This record gives sequence, structure tokens and C-alpha cells, in this order.
Amino acid sequence: RTAMAAGVPVVPGSPGELEDIEAALRCAQEVGYPLLIKASAGGGGRGIRIAHDADELRREFPVAQREAQAAFGSGAVYLERFIRQARHIEVQILGDGERAVHLFERECSLQRRRQKVFEEAPSAALNERQREALCASAVRLAQSLGYRGAGTLEYLFDSHSGEFFFIEMNTRIQVEHPVSEMITGIDLVQAMLRIAGGEPLALRQEDIRLQGAALEMRINAEDPARNFFPCPGVVESLGWPQGEGVRVDSHLYPGYRVPPYYDSLLAKIIVHGKDRAEAFARARQALENTELTGMATTLSLHRWLLADARVQAAQFDTGTLETWLAERSATAEV
Repeated sequence: RTAMAAGVPVVPGSPGELEDIEAALRCAQEVGYPLLIKASAGGGGRGIRIAHDADELRREFPVAQREAQAAFGSGAVYLERFIRQARHIEVQILGDGERAVHLFERECSLQRRRQKVFEEAPSAALNERQREALCASAVRLAQSLGYRGAGTLEYLFDSHSGEFFFIEMNTRIQVEHPVSEMITGIDLVQAMLRIAGGEPLALRQEDIRLQGAALEMRINAEDPARNFFPCPGVVESLGWPQGEGVRVDSHLYPGYRVPPYYDSLLAKIIVHGKDRAEAFARARQALENTELTGMATTLSLHRWLLADARVQAAQFDTGTLETWLAERSATAEV
């Protein structure tokens, strides 16, 4: 509702939370199938179900409610049109309560189980007109809220129609924020802390320039060859890549024991280049120069992704990675 009031396009769906299945069925008749049933208090891709028709909506609606209650302490759900072959693009913003600026966009379409795996900035799917409109809408919404701090506005982009739709805002620093830092040269954490300390926003939009391209690869303690089976263990040997345009964010050290209880993220390898092609070349070299033994990790997954023609050509959407993994599994290539 807030986004619509600010003139920002949103995905067609229910005007708010739905009380029961009858309300959901009435809404579905207006919005049309297929639909996403989404947890109102959700995040991280959890609490989402797809309904292709009324029968499936009847089956999945109570399941989504139970999942939402278990995961978030609230069973409230709403409906949203399911956009086929959507790309997940988000805009990084900073605001001081009076004024907001954007740091361009990131693409996060390569996902598994709705969890981001590989991110890049800027998105290769947008032209300059689309980029300007998308980023301007994010600033408009942030300013209408009087937003203070760092934040990310997430959108679904329909590359066939060129339309974009706001879906949610993350009111925090995100895992993938380094790619925005790499393409702008701005330390987002420092800027966020300065704003939190009461300083006005020092940046003007005209000061923020898009410089080259950046990629981020999430290295998790999971085995891609065994359907991403969790792989806690002890780090035996460790060596991170170095060189121009390479950054590593990690807490690991030799002898560190990776516990089985928490998020499996071990490190983020971030690379920057003068353009997307150079960023990909540096990413491949960075992975070659990475040594991490003691457990299975997703390093191999990123090597496959960087070599894939569709990824290189930026011809993918939010469903591409899971389809690609299924294809590799069927041909015993994983």
C-alpha cells in the first residue's frame, strides 16, 4: 500500500492479508492464476507456495499458513501474481530521513530454493532507461517513508515486457552489499553508521558513478554433488585469492570448526572489473586461486556457473539455476 501510494508499481495481488480460503478464492478470480501464496511476515524465500488453479489454491493455502506460523510466528498470508521467467533485481539505497540516494542495482536471479547464490551489479538485463526508472522509483519510495539508514528495495523484472514490480524492502545491510560497494567505491557500512550517529547524508546522487561490473559468489558448506547436503567440518587448509579487483569476506581460519547449527555461509568472494567480461575472467581466476579443504563446499558450483554459456550471456531468470541443476543431475554431470 505504501509503495502504491508513492507511485511505485507492485505485483498485482491481494490488497492485504487474507483471512481464509474463501477470501483467497475470491481474490484469485480477480488477479488470475498462477499465483504465489506468500507469508506476510516472511523472508529468505520461506513461506511461499504456488497455485496454478483453484484446487491447488485450496490445497496449498493451509500449508502456506502452517509454514508461515512455524517459521515466523504469524500465519498471515497474501496472494501475488506469479510472474513466469522473472528476474530478481534490487536497488541499494541510503537515506537520512530527509533525502535518499541510490547506488544502482544488483541482480540476484541465480537462486536455489529461493536463496540467492550468485549476485552481480549492475544487471545486464536493463537498458539505461529501465535502470533510471527502476532506481528512481526506489529513491521515491525511500523518501516517501522518510527512511533512515541503508536499505534494499527488491523488484521482479519481466524482461519480456520490460515491466518491473516492487515486492519488498530489506531494512538492513544485505549479504550481497559488497557488489554495490565495488561498483561505486562507497563503503555502505560506514555510511550507514554515520547516518545512525545522526549525521546527514553526505552523498548527492550526482556524486555516485557506476564504475564497471562486480560479481559475488557465496561459498557455503554444502555438497553440490549430493543435492547440497550440509557439510560441517574442520577447515584443514585455507588460501584466499588476491590481486586487483578481488575481495574476500570471511570468518574462516585453519582449524576453524564449521558448526551444523547455523547458516552454512563460509565466505563471499567478490570481484570487480572494468566491464562484465573482465569481472567474469577475474572470478574464474579467483576460484582457481582459492584453497579450502576439510569439507565439501559450493566452490565447484561457481566454477560451473562461470563456464555456463547462459550465465555468460546473462540469459537467465529466477528458475534457471534449479532447472540447470536438475539437468546436470539427470545426466550425472554433478
